[in-house]
Amino acid sequence: MKRVGIVGYRGYSGAELIRLLQRHAHVEPVLIDHREAPGGTPAIRRSTPSARIPCTGQAVHQEGLAVVFLATPPEVSMELAPVMLSAGARVVDLSGAFRLRTPENYAAWYKQAHTQPELLAEAVYGLPEFCRNLIPAARLVSNPGCYPTAANLALRPLVQAGVVDRAAGIVCDAKSGASGAGRKPSLKTSFCEVTENFSAYSILHHRHVPEVLQVSGLEEHEFSFTAQLLPLHRGILETIYFRAPSVARVEDLLAIYERQYAAEPFVRLFNPPHVPDLRGVARTNFCDIGVAFDAPTKRAVVVSAIDNLVKGAAGQAIQNMNLMLGYPETEGLL
Repeated sequence: MKRVGIVGYRGYSGAELIRLLQRHAHVEPVLIDHREAPGGTPAIRRSTPSARIPCTGQAVHQEGLAVVFLATPPEVSMELAPVMLSAGARVVDLSGAFRLRTPENYAAWYKQAHTQPELLAEAVYGLPEFCRNLIPAARLVSNPGCYPTAANLALRPLVQAGVVDRAAGIVCDAKSGASGAGRKPSLKTSFCEVTENFSAYSILHHRHVPEVLQVSGLEEHEFSFTAQLLPLHRGILETIYFRAPSVARVEDLLAIYERQYAAEPFVRLFNPPHVPDLRGVARTNFCDIGVAFDAPTKRAVVVSAIDNLVKGAAGQAIQNMNLMLGYPETEGLL
């Protein structure tokens, strides 16, 4: 059994890490106390790991933690990542702190300076379906954002196959449950604002856009992304529209996905005309993908669905940890 630490266990993604790690056969989760969450500490269930340590490099080193998960805001991850690495632990960061490749790009989209440019250059982007060969040897893995996970799993195979008319533009209409905003209280995600409501936000300037671009290979002027808040707890469903002039039938698009994901344990494909929904992926690490195509007009639609707290956060983080520690990739997730 290896011991792994969780900073930010009071948040939604941190709590999901606890839930999933408790059923993992090879690791023991340790709670790392950093800062009190707004609203106080939630009730700790009896089954929650009892081991709790202070958030110091000395404590992490003494406990011999193999991996530390940072379920923290970007500025906190930048503060803590070097501490954990110096203590001998490897790091899986669930924030956006290390996802982009340059400090300039980070500052442009996150509106703050990057304080650890050396680590930004070292970090490996942790989308296993495309970056699996880089993850096992990494000291620092940057867990992808929830929206980019669903978008890139849907888009990259088609872009690489050259079937997307990039000049005609790609539209990604993305909807997420309220837990994607985190546990910190805010007016926008309060019950009275969310329930019986549906709203768009961060239009044209969402900080997840550059992740989609750097993984899919698209340019910003080719990709339009709008995030929308659903009156639900969890889940992301993205409906992606584009033109595919060289495609003759829907089976041609499906065949591209089948070649790409034949050996992938967490990507499930739907036979047309069926498409995914949120209920099918809730509390799982799956990404479900379905496709539709109109041959006369060459219009194509892809629907991609994930649980934002699992494949979009904690589940994918454990998938990365499994690769880093040499465990079966599906351990604790199936």
